[in-house]
Amino acid sequence: MKKKSITAERDREATEQRLLNAIGEMVVENGFESIGINAVAAHSGVSKVLIYRYFGSIDGLLAAYVLQQDFWLNASFEIPKSRQELPAFLKKMYRQHVAHLRSNPALKMLYRWELSTKNDVLAELSRQKEKAGIALVSAVAKVAGVPQKEVAPLATILSAAITHLVILGDFYPRYNGIKINEDAGWRQLLKTIDALIDDFMLKSKKTIVQKRSGAPTVIARSEARATRQSHN
Repeated sequence: MKKKSITAERDREATEQRLLNAIGEMVVENGFESIGINAVAAHSGVSKVLIYRYFGSIDGLLAAYVLQQDFWLNASFEIPKSRQELPAFLKKMYRQHVAHLRSNPALKMLYRWELSTKNDVLAELSRQKEKAGIALVSAVAKVAGVPQKEVAPLATILSAAITHLVILGDFYPRYNGIKINEDAGWRQLLKTIDALIDDFMLKSKKTIVQKRSGAPTVIARSEARATRQSHN
């Protein structure tokens, strides 16, 4: 009985992967707009009954593909233990994000699908992404020695800009003169991302030093100046 159960489980995993592979192929060939239950069943050779049983709906199957392919949900990050190692880690991470998304046309198209669709399946997928994102930001902030709220804006801008520009590159070859559909353009963009990370690390280091030494921060000095002016 146990052997039969294991075999059935393996059969289900193989069938699910077959359907996910079919989705990737179909999205690249025809876009996500034309995907329907009958087309997926015909392309994969899997019955509609099993598609509904395993994924609930076509949206559930599409979301499962995104879940399996999404960089932030699947990458295994080894957060450095020291602040000195953090810049190199972050630069490498964003390079991997760019490479992963640029090399996955089906995922790029399904990110567009996410933006154009609203349902419970996508709401749950969004919650999973948000949870993973907050966990990563929190871990980076801890090593950097700064509050999470100081890391989150930069992380948000960088990840969102990368996703937007990679997707946009399929429709517009240039953005502000940068060739966003070519390696040369992305080398230029990644160089700027490196500079932003270095700048953030430098500024946060100064803030940490000021706090430890008891010297007033820029914000503290500004607030003190405003208070004096209000009293005069």
